[in-house]
Amino acid sequence: MKFTATSRSVQGSSASRRLRRAGRVPAIVYGGKTDALSIELDHNEIFHALRKEGFHASVLNMELDGNVQNVLLRAVQWHPYKPLVMHVDFQRVSADQAITTKVPLHFINEEISPAVKLQGAQITRVANDVEITCLPSNLPQFIEVDLAEVEAGGVFHLSQIAAPEGVQFVVIGDDPVLAAASTAAAGESDADAEDGEAAE
Repeated sequence: MKFTATSRSVQGSSASRRLRRAGRVPAIVYGGKTDALSIELDHNEIFHALRKEGFHASVLNMELDGNVQNVLLRAVQWHPYKPLVMHVDFQRVSADQAITTKVPLHFINEEISPAVKLQGAQITRVANDVEITCLPSNLPQFIEVDLAEVEAGGVFHLSQIAAPEGVQFVVIGDDPVLAAASTAAAGESDADAEDGEAAE
């Protein structure tokens, strides 16, 4: 995925306001063996790019003043209540250096799982993304989570997924839960029991 950037020589809050009024977005690119550089982006281009999931979890081609650099999107600052991009951070990446970033989870086969199809349960997605480390060439745009075997009352852990080739999951602490299946009937019976105890 590609986008265009231009070097920005003038900095400061007043300069950023002028940029935004002109339909531009202040941004920064850092990392690698080069100093951090202030840049500016076309607001419409970056606004529509940010609406694509892949833009958030891909090595991007940034065309800066006629030269192409590989970067990762690292942070986006949005206006508190308007659909306006206020500032964007990018990090340079090198083909031979591992990167650590988050990628989205895509849940599949929820509707055919025993929990939903046979036991009337509801599956709650506990996590939306997962942190990984890999070389840029191995960066997946998403990780697939197959819920086809989930039973009512069961949980799906990160350890139940095989990481794509060349990718390692970054896990701190216990094995994270990605999804959990619970039944409304179980919740109602618990509530009934509590009501009965209260009556006694």
